[in-house]
Amino acid sequence: MSHSKIHTHFKLYKPYGYLSQFVNNQNKRRNKKLLGSLYPFPKNLMAIGRLDEKSEGLLLLTTHGKASDYIRSSVIDKEYYVMVDGILTVEAIDKLKNGVTISVNGQPYLTKAKDAYLFFETPNVPVRFVRDEKHGPTSWISITLTEGKFRQVRKMTAAIGFPTLRLVRVRIGNYRLNQMQPGDVEEIETIL
Repeated sequence: MSHSKIHTHFKLYKPYGYLSQFVNNQNKRRNKKLLGSLYPFPKNLMAIGRLDEKSEGLLLLTTHGKASDYIRSSVIDKEYYVMVDGILTVEAIDKLKNGVTISVNGQPYLTKAKDAYLFFETPNVPVRFVRDEKHGPTSWISITLTEGKFRQVRKMTAAIGFPTLRLVRVRIGNYRLNQMQPGDVEEIETIL
């Protein structure tokens, strides 16, 4: 007796400049790049959570709604490598860990990083030109969150005075980018 799989799951390195969706329902965004152009994905696939158009990195895709709800929940860590404008200070990183107030739906919201630390060298992420060095120094930090409000990481770094220049999600729970490059897709057996 053959066992057909009920659900399918994928791990994707979402490239910069793509929307985290398969169908474009908005006329004003007609020329946007969608996930379906990267790979012949099966129907009924959904992105678990989002990465905005200017963000890149790990995106999990599934046909299983309950798995999607679980992965998006606060039980699962999401880790981001973030290039920011300026030389980050220890005080700034402490603020991320202890809580910064951002705006969510027009309301103040106190957010905390589960963990945050500074890289002393550029982390192992695919090279992408962001800006010329003459525009000033940059720093890379790792920020781990258990929540994902709209543009949360960008809002958090802006709130401490270090705007985000590049944002790469490298981990969701036990799933990691590892050596994946932008646009790479891997089918995975299970997601829970």
